Amino acid sequence: MNKLLRFLLPDVQQSSKTATLLLVARVVFALLLAVHGWQKLQGFEQMAGQFPDPLGLGSSLSLSLAIFAELFCSLALMLGVLSRLALLPMIFTMCIAFFVTHGGSLAEGELAFVYLVAFILLFSAGPGRFSVDGWLSKRFG
Repeated sequence: MNKLLRFLLPDVQQSSKTATLLLVARVVFALLLAVHGWQKLQGFEQMAGQFPDPLGLGSSLSLSLAIFAELFCSLALMLGVLSRLALLPMIFTMCIAFFVTHGGSLAEGELAFVYLVAFILLFSAGPGRFSVDGWLSKRFG
């Protein structure tokens, strides 16, 4: 249990520069992806029948899962709430977008690749102490 908490919660001893950098990266990349999720949510009816279905789950379910990852997980990441767990669906969605939907082509899937790299780096670094996770770490860690 202790290892799980150490994995989920950030190191509150990190420098203010590092914590600020992680905060800015979290907010910028999550906000940018949330815009895509919001657009998908707004156009759900129009997109549901034609959305790519690379996993064979059906277009509507694939679209719903993409909205969950892009919008709701992005909001959690922006706030720093269970950040590493929120990043898992985001990373998975960008893997599918880049490797499956765009065939691993940088020419077609450059944006998905940029998001993928950013989210993997954020997953590795953790949310930083300027997050809800950081507050929880300070409070309970």
